[in-house]
Amino acid sequence: MEIFSDPSTVLLATLIALVFAYFNYKFKRSSPFRGKNLPPGSYGLPLIGESISFVRAQTQNKTVQWIQDRVNKHGPVFKTSILGSKVAIVTGQAGNRFVFNGGDGALSLNQPKSVTKILGKYSLFEITGPRHKLIRAAIAAFVTPESIQRYLGDMESVIQKKLFKELEGKDMVYAVPLMKTIAFNVICTVFFGLPDDDDERDELLKDFSTTVKGAWAVPLDFPGTVFHRALRARKRLDGNGEPLLEDEILDLSLSLIMASHDTVTVVLSLFIRQLAKDPEVFQKVLEEHKEVEKAKRGREGEKLSWHEIQMMKYTWKVAQELMRIDPPVFGNFRLAERDINFDGYDIPKGWQVFWATSGTHMDNNIFEDAFKFDPSRFENPTRSYPPYTYIPFGAGPRVCPGADFTRVEILLVIHHMVTEFQWTQMVPNEPITRQPVPLPAKGLPIILQPANH
Repeated sequence: MEIFSDPSTVLLATLIALVFAYFNYKFKRSSPFRGKNLPPGSYGLPLIGESISFVRAQTQNKTVQWIQDRVNKHGPVFKTSILGSKVAIVTGQAGNRFVFNGGDGALSLNQPKSVTKILGKYSLFEITGPRHKLIRAAIAAFVTPESIQRYLGDMESVIQKKLFKELEGKDMVYAVPLMKTIAFNVICTVFFGLPDDDDERDELLKDFSTTVKGAWAVPLDFPGTVFHRALRARKRLDGNGEPLLEDEILDLSLSLIMASHDTVTVVLSLFIRQLAKDPEVFQKVLEEHKEVEKAKRGREGEKLSWHEIQMMKYTWKVAQELMRIDPPVFGNFRLAERDINFDGYDIPKGWQVFWATSGTHMDNNIFEDAFKFDPSRFENPTRSYPPYTYIPFGAGPRVCPGADFTRVEILLVIHHMVTEFQWTQMVPNEPITRQPVPLPAKGLPIILQPANH
């Protein structure tokens, strides 16, 4: 079969092919990457790269597969272009170690430009050097176990109040918005001391949620896109946005809320979902919290003590396993501040370096039968997994300072849920979607009843 029957069409096609070949040759000759041993991979389409397939994988909770398909094709280090930046994606224990140790001092926390537009240039993910160390130290001092014990009662009061307000007289509730509300109110009260104004906080939560959704959206800024809506929500959070100090406070606050709020919301939502479909795990969690209640007897009306929080060991193992399979932060970006080399490949200055949890979390050589939900893999305190392999809170010098705060908040909410309520899932096998964090796609509607245990 003849594809081209017209000689002029053949000539035109030949000329176009020659033009493309010429410009491709000129680009390679003039490319700043000429002579470098770049990681294998594909940049995808012009301008948008592989952003669409990456965001689609996120939405369908198939990012593990998206990464693995490229690992299978190119190896544990590969290049791509996503969210407006050229990116080297590194996977596995060695990649995690390289990133979390700062890439020999060459990697900063700076995010792709599209993400910076959403979170701000003064966010915790952008500031570097002495300023970052100062703020990180201040946050770390506020979330030490000793500090948490001082405001433990305030945390529990906020949680009890919101659960009572949101669940009183209801037999059906959407668990995801409920957990978002609780996590947001804890942050507003404990971290920022904001007035207890439900209407104002609800509006802030709406804008915050819209802003966060845009952080890993395809960076197309026109009406109707997720990115555009996120930028508008960001401006509403900003207020007048004139003085530099206000910008800095807003950016830091937004990134701090994102770091804590999203992790707590994700783990609690997935925990509620898991207990609804897994009676055996629910019973084990419930029995543990009955023991906590026994320990608290004689102090009716009193808040849970630090000792009783430490009794919730199995509950935390369930949370750990949930974070292994569906980590709140699947991965994140670093910026190459100078030319660096990893695993024999050159990573040019200005590229982003992306680490991903799946390279170790879902590795059967590290976690036996990795795709199976099994909290018992964390039950033996003498067993520890190799460094830089279980990384829901990061690792090394970049480990999240708020891990203890997050743990306590999750345990407090689960305690009051399992001791006061029981529930069933309205949408069996409800899928998970990432926007950009993993949450049940329909908001996890549950039928709620008072506990009869």
